[in-house]
Amino acid sequence: MAQVPNSGTHLEMARRVLRIEADAVTALAGRLGTEFDRAVELILACHGRVIVSGIGKSGHIARKIAATMASTGTPAFFVHAAEAVHGDLGMITRDDVLIALSNSGENDELLTIVPLVKRQGGRLIAITGNPQSSLAKEADVHLDARVDEEACPLNLAPTASTTAALALGDALAVALLDARGFGAEDFARSHPGGALGRKLLTHVRDVMRPAAEVPTVDETTLVPAALLAMTRGGMGMVAVRDAGGRLAGIFTDGDLRRAMEKLGDLRALQVGGMATRTPRTIEPERLAVEAVEMMERHKVNQLLVVAADGQLAGALNMHDLFRAKVV
Repeated sequence: MAQVPNSGTHLEMARRVLRIEADAVTALAGRLGTEFDRAVELILACHGRVIVSGIGKSGHIARKIAATMASTGTPAFFVHAAEAVHGDLGMITRDDVLIALSNSGENDELLTIVPLVKRQGGRLIAITGNPQSSLAKEADVHLDARVDEEACPLNLAPTASTTAALALGDALAVALLDARGFGAEDFARSHPGGALGRKLLTHVRDVMRPAAEVPTVDETTLVPAALLAMTRGGMGMVAVRDAGGRLAGIFTDGDLRRAMEKLGDLRALQVGGMATRTPRTIEPERLAVEAVEMMERHKVNQLLVVAADGQLAGALNMHDLFRAKVV
């Protein structure tokens, strides 16, 4: 029976793998130059799509690069090199840019489709670990992703080389994102589902309680009546308006506790004298995540929503944001 290595050996091997792969990625930064700029410019000038292709482990990396580009403003999709030589080549047009991944740069399927793509006018960016390879020589732009060694102790399994190719693809996608001025709202449109979509697409107006549902009292209202309105509203606050019906402040659970500590019996007092006259407010067009940030920064649980004309548009508290799954 083979001897099982001890846990210290496992950890040392893991650390070795991480060091080798980290060094491989770090080395890429020093090699980036005009070819990378040319690759970015070639894609920015593209009137079609970016097609990313590879086979084996390079194919898995190619698929991820295509997905990252597509979600960050560069229309892209993956075509498997083996499928391309059996009909999927029809997906690629003269207006497209093909990014071909192969560590050796000598993959038969890729080398079969490259002349056909170039014959119809498509452009080629090659990512290989061999600048002298056939694929590198055929490319309009070659990006050097070579590594000194694989993290595999046999120096055979694609490990550091696939990590380097993936990092180079990410660098290309992010450089394109920056060049296009792709922002958070653009990103949200590509990610409408799940928690990310909720955080990027939900605005205050989508989760706030409208003004008609916000508990509101006059500043001359006695504290007991204000507390009843606060309880019925279920927001831990009431909005306070002045004699002209304009927003004058907010009276919260916290204001109540502080007033009781300072004044004792509040039953004969008007709520206006204890309200916070300059409450935290937010506009309905702001993102809901901005409301969360404001609440956390100022340590408040409620926000009044005020329109551009200064009128009360609504209100929200942390529970509203939890229900909307923004938090």
